[in-house]
Amino acid sequence: MVFKRLLGSLGVGGPTVDTVLVPGATAPGGTLSGQVHLKGGSGDFVVEHLTLELVARAEAETDEDGAGESHGVVVFDRFVVGGGFRLTEGAEHSVPFSVVLPWETPITELYGQQLGIVLGLRTELSVAGAKDQGDLDQLAVGPLPVQEAILEAFGQLGFGFTSADLEYGRIGGTGQHLPFYQEIELAPPPQYAHDVAEIEVTFLATPGGMEVVLEADKRGGLFSSGDDAVTRFTVSHDGVPHQDWNTLVDGWVRQLIEHRSAYGSHAAYGQSHGGYYEDHQHHDSGHRSGPGMGTVVAAGAAGLAVGVVGGMVAAEVVDEVGDFFEGEDTDEGDSGDEGDED
Repeated sequence: MVFKRLLGSLGVGGPTVDTVLVPGATAPGGTLSGQVHLKGGSGDFVVEHLTLELVARAEAETDEDGAGESHGVVVFDRFVVGGGFRLTEGAEHSVPFSVVLPWETPITELYGQQLGIVLGLRTELSVAGAKDQGDLDQLAVGPLPVQEAILEAFGQLGFGFTSADLEYGRIGGTGQHLPFYQEIELAPPPQYAHDVAEIEVTFLATPGGMEVVLEADKRGGLFSSGDDAVTRFTVSHDGVPHQDWNTLVDGWVRQLIEHRSAYGSHAAYGQSHGGYYEDHQHHDSGHRSGPGMGTVVAAGAAGLAVGVVGGMVAAEVVDEVGDFFEGEDTDEGDSGDEGDED
């Protein structure tokens, strides 16, 4: 993956930048490596900082009922990988880098099929007081083993992939760190369809494990008030091959349905067994707080049939990622504090 751009803010004759990533998908919490190749322009320049930014396009709900939405680009991590050197006229200089992705980085593909999430790497060059944000290079992020096992189990149980999106805001009561979260929307098989119209899965990974947030029937449907039924489960990264994921995930879904059926009791409870902690909560419509941020690119229908993304229609990923983000407002407040109503 390569991009090259003449640094327009520096005027004609400025240096060019060519960022090359090591091919292949990186997992959340994994290392992203590559090189930034610089070529001097028609004069000498002092490179003060060479910065990489991880960016994602997400969607914000602009009113309480979710009817209004706006899009924006969110910077969710930033790394200074070089600087403090002179780039002479016509000279070539390469800066290797290895950076670690946040554990909550959204996954963009499963079994080589794109889920409709587009992430970018932007290179910013600061030269003699002038900055240019460069262009974007698309990132490929595959699932962690535990994430793949859970999605595989949903597929084995007959769930079908509907879409994946990014929501700007926070899920109350979780350990979420990024200013947005990913939702993977699944359509239920017949044995569950009379109880839930849709299940949304969110992964919040950490070095020690992962929270799995399941939500049923968002935006009304069987809930006349539009409230949500949500359950949370915590799993470990260890022992993935030895866990009966089909049975475990089936139990999660049934408990989500039971909780949804007991919706009027407003009961919250949790229990721990076998290293998996289950936290069942009732949340009102504001449980995912802040201005929401949603679909980046809608993925096609079909999907997790027989445990794999067989027959899934590939997402309509824009060919030129730079064009995809061009003109979008960037949310530099990557702490995500605004709109947090936990």
